[in-house]
Amino acid sequence: MLEGLRAEGRAVDHLALGGGFPDPSPAEMSEAVEALVAADAPLLLDGFLVGATDPAGLARVRVPMVGIVHHPLALETSLSPERARHLFETERANLGRMAHVIVPSAHTREVLVTRYDVPGGKITVCPPGVRRPSGPPMPDARPPLVLSVGTLHPRKGHDTLIEALARVTDLDWRAVIAGPALSPDFADDLAVRIAQPDLADRVCLAGALPFDALDALWRRASVFALATRYEGYGMVFAEALAAGLPIVAGNGGAVPEVVPEGAGLLVTPGDVAGFAAALREMLGDGPARAAAAEEARRAGVRLPDWPDTAAAIGRAVDRVTR
Repeated sequence: MLEGLRAEGRAVDHLALGGGFPDPSPAEMSEAVEALVAADAPLLLDGFLVGATDPAGLARVRVPMVGIVHHPLALETSLSPERARHLFETERANLGRMAHVIVPSAHTREVLVTRYDVPGGKITVCPPGVRRPSGPPMPDARPPLVLSVGTLHPRKGHDTLIEALARVTDLDWRAVIAGPALSPDFADDLAVRIAQPDLADRVCLAGALPFDALDALWRRASVFALATRYEGYGMVFAEALAAGLPIVAGNGGAVPEVVPEGAGLLVTPGDVAGFAAALREMLGDGPARAAAAEEARRAGVRLPDWPDTAAAIGRAVDRVTR
C-alpha cells in the first residue's frame, strides 16, 4: 500500500511501532502516542493502532485520522473474556475518533456498523491487492499437493485441517502447511498431531517461507485448504484464486464474500467431518476439481492489484483532507 501511494506521487512516511503491538509495553505505548501527536499530516492508522492504542492518547491527536481495520481485534480466537472486552472497548472508542475508516470487505463494514456504532458513510471498502504467482499453474504433482498458507494460530484452523486429512488417508495426496508460528504452543500441538503414523510422511509444517519458495508452491499445488475459523477478508484466499486453485475452506466471516460459488467448497468452522468430506470430493473427483480451478482462475483475474487498492485508499484520504 505504501509503495502504491508513493507511486501515485504522494509523500507518505512510515512511522514504525514497537514490536509489542497489539500488546505494547508502557514504553512502546507512550512512544507511539507521542509520534502520532507530533504528526502534522493526516494519519493512516493500521488496525493494531486502532484496536490497541490508549484512547486517551489518540484523543490528543489533532490531525485527521483514517483507521484501517483488517478485522476487529476483539474477534480474535482464544481470547479471554476480559481481554476481548478490553479490546472491544478500546477499538470502539478509537473508531469514534476516526475521520474515516477503511475495511477490506463488506462483512467487516457490517460488523463495524452494527457492533461498533461506526456510521456507514464513514467507511470505505477497499479489498487488499493480490500478489500473483510468477507464472502459470503447474498442478501436475503426483501425488496431488494440498497447500495451506496461514500463521500457526488457533484462528486459522490448522488443527481441523490435520484431523480432516487424517480421515482421507486412503486417497493419494501430500500436504504443506506454510506460515510462521505466532502461537508456539499451538504450533507444538500441530507437530504432535502430524507425528501420527498415517500423516508423518505426508504432512509438512514448512514454517515461514520466502516469496520464491511460496510462489513455487502456489504454482505446483492442486488444492488450497484452510479451515479458518474467521476472516475479516482472507488475503490467502485471494492469492489462491489468483493461482487458479480450487479451495476448501471454513466459511467464517468474509470468506464467502471472497471465494465465489463454484470455486471451491466452504464448510462450517471446526467441522472436521465436513472438511474431510470436502477434501475427499475435491481430491477424488478430477472433473470437479478442474471445474473449481477454472472458476477460481476467472475470479482471480478480476481481483485488484496493489496499485488499484492504493488508488482507492488515496481517494478516501483525499475526501477526508478536503
